[in-house]
Amino acid sequence: MTDDVLSGKMIVLGVTGGVAVYKAADICSALVKRGADVHVIMTEHAKWFVGPGTFRALTNNQVITGLFDEPEHYEIQHVALAERADVMLIAPATANIIGKIAAGIADDMLSTTVSAMKCPVIIAPAMNCRMWTNPVVQENVGKLQALGYRFVGPESGRLACGEVGVGRLASAQEIVAEVVRCLQRAQDLEGVPILVTAGPTQEPIDPVRFIANRSSGKMGYALAEVARDRGAKVILVSGPTSLPSPPGVELVSVKTAAEMLDAVTDRLPEAKVIIGAAAVADYSPRSPSAGKIKKSTEDVSVELAPTVDIAAEVGKRKDDKVLVTFAAETDNVIENARKKLGSKNADLIVANDVSRSDIGFGADENQVTIIGRDGTATELPKLSKAETADRILDAIKKVLEERS
Repeated sequence: MTDDVLSGKMIVLGVTGGVAVYKAADICSALVKRGADVHVIMTEHAKWFVGPGTFRALTNNQVITGLFDEPEHYEIQHVALAERADVMLIAPATANIIGKIAAGIADDMLSTTVSAMKCPVIIAPAMNCRMWTNPVVQENVGKLQALGYRFVGPESGRLACGEVGVGRLASAQEIVAEVVRCLQRAQDLEGVPILVTAGPTQEPIDPVRFIANRSSGKMGYALAEVARDRGAKVILVSGPTSLPSPPGVELVSVKTAAEMLDAVTDRLPEAKVIIGAAAVADYSPRSPSAGKIKKSTEDVSVELAPTVDIAAEVGKRKDDKVLVTFAAETDNVIENARKKLGSKNADLIVANDVSRSDIGFGADENQVTIIGRDGTATELPKLSKAETADRILDAIKKVLEERS
């Protein structure tokens, strides 16, 4: 890590109320010393512990403490900061601010600014150990991680209340290091055209019924969003999901496997990397009924025909493009994934066990193994889908570098 990573970067530092607030001054000082332009937003409760003057002296910038503060220059501050920031850091982050962000509440300057942010947001929690392990807090943390928010800490140790446990603010050194890591990765895929497929497909039986699977699309959408945040030009070809369209990503909506194949084929010349994260139906009704099939007491048979293997079709015509496919398995996961690696002419295959409810379809976390063309398998720990996407993109970046 070198100091020029932070030099000239705009960091918005959110400071919330808690005993660890005094450590935020050390973090702020460390960022400024390394050349960052730091703008501090303090909550009303934070001012009970450290005055705004401390941060004003450290940053030489106005410290914002309320939604209706008079700005130095006329602008809508929460929007202006969100537009200009390279990274937002909240340290310390209380259970209160974590809950607000997770619930989409924007009732003060800090929560309002977070809601408008486009850059990466890093959250450094600090609270009592029992608060940290509270199921509601953990649910909020998991929700934010799944949405791409980054967390650093908390650490274990003696807390201000006298208890010993997990809840201490991470060290200033570790928090600054996470900001640097975030910036180093921020644009490392700048301009790389990446095509991602996501979600299930729906194969019609009749106008009201279809064959599908339990895919939520979360993994593919996470890949698209993280690739976008790292500077890539992303095209997302998605089957039907309940997920919102990711800003800054070109979304192509499809329903059937045939429609997805057409969309991928049309966009293939534009892409340098193709990531097949969609759970495409393996079979489709051979002759869908034009009208609704009426319910009766007799058995009904639906003849199924195999759908086209989209990844294999891409593998046949990819030339120097990087192809990444997924292997969603329920048994012999690695062995079955390795077989698919060759049959699809893929450069990487991501194997995951969809029989597990905690990491399978619809879950917010994933645990995968990335297998390269040489057979090397890298098993990742259980991570949020956003963090898993980051690791997969790291592997893709390595392949791109080897070919350049």
